[in-house]
Amino acid sequence: MEILLFDSLTREKREFKPIDDKKVRIYACGPTVYDFAHVGNARMAVVTDLLIRVIKTKFKNVTFVSNITDIDDKIIEAANSSKKPINEITETYHRIYNDDMKSLGVKLPDHQPKATENISEMIDMIQKLLKNDCAYVSDSHVLFNVKKYKFYGCLSRRSKDEQIAGSRVEIAKYKENPEDFILWKPSKKDEPSWESPWGFGRPGWHIECSAMSQKCLNIPFDIHCGGVDLTFPHHENEIAQSCSAFSIDSDPKTFCNYWFHNGFVTFSGEKMSKSLGNIQLVNDLLKKYSGQVIRYSLLSSQYRQPLDWSSKILEQSKKTLLRFYKVLDDLQDVQVSKNDESDEYFNDFLCSLYDDLNTPKALSLFNGWFNLLKDKNISKKKQIKSAILRGMETLGLVNNQKKENASDSMLANDVKMIKNFIKEREMARKNKDFKKADEIRLKLKDLKIELEDTEKGTIWRKV
Repeated sequence: MEILLFDSLTREKREFKPIDDKKVRIYACGPTVYDFAHVGNARMAVVTDLLIRVIKTKFKNVTFVSNITDIDDKIIEAANSSKKPINEITETYHRIYNDDMKSLGVKLPDHQPKATENISEMIDMIQKLLKNDCAYVSDSHVLFNVKKYKFYGCLSRRSKDEQIAGSRVEIAKYKENPEDFILWKPSKKDEPSWESPWGFGRPGWHIECSAMSQKCLNIPFDIHCGGVDLTFPHHENEIAQSCSAFSIDSDPKTFCNYWFHNGFVTFSGEKMSKSLGNIQLVNDLLKKYSGQVIRYSLLSSQYRQPLDWSSKILEQSKKTLLRFYKVLDDLQDVQVSKNDESDEYFNDFLCSLYDDLNTPKALSLFNGWFNLLKDKNISKKKQIKSAILRGMETLGLVNNQKKENASDSMLANDVKMIKNFIKEREMARKNKDFKKADEIRLKLKDLKIELEDTEKGTIWRKV
């Protein structure tokens, strides 16, 4: 069977053929670690995780890299407003991000490079761009000259006016062209900075992914993943600078072979954004729903389509998953092994996922399997149970009913008690009764509840 993926560059479904079928290489833009991850961040992480699981059913050796942006204007802002060191903020939210994604069944990347640990690679790439006359120095800034790359706009297909309007970089007097973007900029007083041939400063956002993907995977690699909102300017700029550093006007395929973009997550039909106040944080949702329920909700729509988020979709996912787990519980006396034949059913399931990760179609097959279980043929039951287990493993939804019910019961009965303990601890800390505050933390720890103190207050999670 062929794996078909929609390539955002060519705008068509293409058979996935790795550059080297003995080593598939995938890159995804990771989080900027200054705040909690929201559902939009989670969708990218979950669908990329699914993509890797599906590819591994055919190609065993897959290397996945996803970076951590730990230097950025938003991070500096968060540090200034909270009066906390930048590394404390980035390390805290990096850890929370990984914990939250783990709760959603997302496996850690093989490599998770940090921007601050790859500054020298970024400087080297910028120097290559200057050498190739694709960048210039102006007022202590280094900028990429968009006019020097003839394929600029190939991914987003925006006109020059749209490129200028949609750019995240301000139009400044030191730019030769309004659409040019920053590769290196001088740091302000008390901002993090590194020594460079152009003075002390820090990298622009776009150069980070180009430098880290090349270092960890070499170019060209197979698939570049990310949310559709990153198509322009971030991914467009990655192509321009990576290809121009390789050689002047090199083809976009010099950078990577396939572009994989997931759609927006909306809330009541509107894009989630802080300005609209409709952001849904994963950390908050995990206090009400299991990670499997959230993951199922994120996979219920085909990854390229917009996903309208609501409590309704979560509640429906919860009911559906409980049904899955109940069916498996009813089949606990049916013994299966890895050698049991389930190709007849599991291959249909894989066919759906091989067709550009068609998760709605794949999930719909479970209902057909459940109906077939009414047949008393034990051999057929073995095949179907094996297919269900393999299907749920591929989707990252493996769990059991007892665990799910116990989790729901704990949340329903004890969340109020946990919040009361946290309030009591906050009052003790306010009164400088640190002994009592520590006792409450230990009491919650005995209940398998871990606390995390952040600038936005104390958060808790099950451990």
